[in-house]
Amino acid sequence: MKITSTNTAKPTTIIWNNEEVTTGIFKTPTASAIFLGHSDVENDTVTDRKYHGGEFKACYLFSKDHYPYWKGLYPNLNWNYGMFGENLTVEGLDETKIQVGDIYRVGTALVQISEHREPCFKLGVKFKTQEVLKQFIHHGFCGTYIRVIEEGHVQNGDTFTLVKPAENSLTTSELFHLIFDKTKNQDLLLKATNNEALAPKLRNDVKKLID
Repeated sequence: MKITSTNTAKPTTIIWNNEEVTTGIFKTPTASAIFLGHSDVENDTVTDRKYHGGEFKACYLFSKDHYPYWKGLYPNLNWNYGMFGENLTVEGLDETKIQVGDIYRVGTALVQISEHREPCFKLGVKFKTQEVLKQFIHHGFCGTYIRVIEEGHVQNGDTFTLVKPAENSLTTSELFHLIFDKTKNQDLLLKATNNEALAPKLRNDVKKLID
């Protein structure tokens, strides 16, 4: 996996249900390296810390490989990397292969694959239709959040080197489908519940789904 683009955002105010909402989803590529901190990316905007930022969502990655699919669906949007609110656009990121808990060295940072991304209305505002949320879930390629074990700088061209693979884990794709599929795989639910790379709240929510 290799970083194609590093992206940050300034606060942007949008109107949702007749109210002003501030968001950091409107990310654009940066010209220089960015610093991955333990709770967020330096000089990036995180407005709603209930759902973004923090230990288990310090940085969001989305695959460059999925951009052609979305450009085909929405050819008239003003496209640039960071379109999905990701801090890192990564070539070769495959949600069906990366495991929750995998630890990578990238740039001078040490990071761990943590949670899947669930789309919210702000993505719909950016794409000018809330229909994109259903399309995002149906497509099934959600990108991934990471924990930052060792803070550090990353830049375009940096590659991810697997330092320690997760044991008895599940892929980011499996976790994503586990949340949204009506039929729950009980073995995967147990793996998610016991995976310390996931936030305690998410693990508790998953535990409630076990028969």
